[in-house]
Amino acid sequence: MRLISFDPYRLIGIPNVKYIKPEQFFAYQDEINQAEWVLFPEYWQVNTLYYALKKRIFPSLSSYHLGHDKIEMTRAIQSIMPHNFPQTLIRRAKEEVWYEAKELLGLPLVAKEIRSSCGRGVVLLEDISQFRDYLAGKEILYLQEYLPLDRDLRVVIIGKEAISAYWRINPHNLLHNIAQGGTISYDHIPTDVVLKVVELANKLGIDHAGFDVGVVDNFPYIWEFNVLFGNQGLLDQGIDTAKLIFNYLSTFDSFNPNQPSPHLPKAS
Repeated sequence: MRLISFDPYRLIGIPNVKYIKPEQFFAYQDEINQAEWVLFPEYWQVNTLYYALKKRIFPSLSSYHLGHDKIEMTRAIQSIMPHNFPQTLIRRAKEEVWYEAKELLGLPLVAKEIRSSCGRGVVLLEDISQFRDYLAGKEILYLQEYLPLDRDLRVVIIGKEAISAYWRINPHNLLHNIAQGGTISYDHIPTDVVLKVVELANKLGIDHAGFDVGVVDNFPYIWEFNVLFGNQGLLDQGIDTAKLIFNYLSTFDSFNPNQPSPHLPKAS
């Protein structure tokens, strides 16, 4: 396969991968046009690659579009598995939203940034004074019920399968992310929860993501996924994600420049 990658690290060890700096995108049009796959483009490149150049991209288009914005992600997950998503309120940033949020979500409640990862921008709000301070500079509020957990489950999807699952534990912090001080455990992973995540990922067409799941009384709440996830839990297991990606891409038909790429809109 002829592969172009805009990420220099995630495909180390895979043959026939040409790395291009994202800012050199338009200087390498010939190479991009000849590539069978374009891997890990930056978000600003995705629509041009997919709609204009008709290229196969990995991660998938839906991984990028839904993973880029918590609002789009939330609506997609709720439409498929509404009972497996925490109660969430998305509103324009106004003080009167506090009373609706308090009634629907209870206290305390969790506020999140629309576009963030690694636990950045997540705060716990316990009273209206904190809420007023949080409102400053906000246009949209993303508010969620608080689930009193000491851990969450990270389920990693590559292709159509879960390649790993592990607990991220942090009993002293609202956030369980490894970047926020969480520790990893591979013990007692609930298989049914992992299968639920795989089902969701396949329905949404998500082929490269780390899903975050809260498990309350054996019931899963799938609250988000990250397309470009951390790999510490995978490294500890000796999992070669680059090889798994290559094997997944190899399952598709060989490149034919006279045929449209899979999943592309058909020409009218």
